[in-house]
Amino acid sequence: MNFLVTGGAGFIGSHSVEALLADGAQVRVLDNFTSGKRANLAAHANLQIVDGDIRDAEAVDHAMVGITHVLHLAAQVSVPASVADPVGSSQHNLRGFLNVLDAARRAGVKRFVYASSAAVYGAPERLPLDESSPVAPLSPYGLEKSINDQYAALYRQLYQLSSLGLRYFNVYGPRQDPASPYAGVISRFSSAMTRGDTLRVFGDGEQTRDFIFVKDVAQLNKRALMSDADGVCNIATGHSVTLLELIDTLAQCAGCTPQIRHEPPAPGDIRHSGATPRKMFEQLNPPPMTKLADGLKQLLEASA
Repeated sequence: MNFLVTGGAGFIGSHSVEALLADGAQVRVLDNFTSGKRANLAAHANLQIVDGDIRDAEAVDHAMVGITHVLHLAAQVSVPASVADPVGSSQHNLRGFLNVLDAARRAGVKRFVYASSAAVYGAPERLPLDESSPVAPLSPYGLEKSINDQYAALYRQLYQLSSLGLRYFNVYGPRQDPASPYAGVISRFSSAMTRGDTLRVFGDGEQTRDFIFVKDVAQLNKRALMSDADGVCNIATGHSVTLLELIDTLAQCAGCTPQIRHEPPAPGDIRHSGATPRKMFEQLNPPPMTKLADGLKQLLEASA
């Protein structure tokens, strides 16, 4: 087996590369290093790094030579950026996705796993969300991921390309850059808490989210590549917490009492989110999930 990981120098990508290398796999990374970092990838005899962009079809074709399994993670991942520049976002998330998907088809790869997103669901009418819940994206980013799901389904039908889209919920952990516009709320809170800054909470803090640890996601990515599950799959813990509960747990792990400043709710912010990961547990057979407090401790240790 020869694996191609697009966006392999990024947050989720680098942890996924580590998980594959730990199993003795041959891994090639394709990354343009606009957000990914070379420092995220330790030198390894089984690792090849290619500096290239998924929007460049020729670069993608070159990276696909000899590949049997693809983990496609490269993307423009900021919802606000997709709203500010929908055309630019689509170049990454539609044109780039299709470049990788079609190159995989033409190269005859055995398995194609890609990053979808919980953003496809929009503001849910009912919770918890499962894979049959209505798709109603509220941003160009969410729409792009929904179109990715449709393209993958069409390629399964037309070309028998085995694929699975992973609808990630709120992934957190080491290597998520708090200064990045793509950073999640946990990386921003932990960074502010470490510096002793006041935490900015938009709204009353009772919003709920399902937070899943990045190393668990990496293991699930690896298992998805080895499985024959198809369609789409929610990647979540199945347990949501409020932002205030998150802050309390993070503060306990850090051994401090943070100051919180409540600000007006962010426009378009989804009040509650939660998933049922039944398909994930049944078809991907994940190892025990990391408890939130344990994951937060690892994040804080890595940031120290």
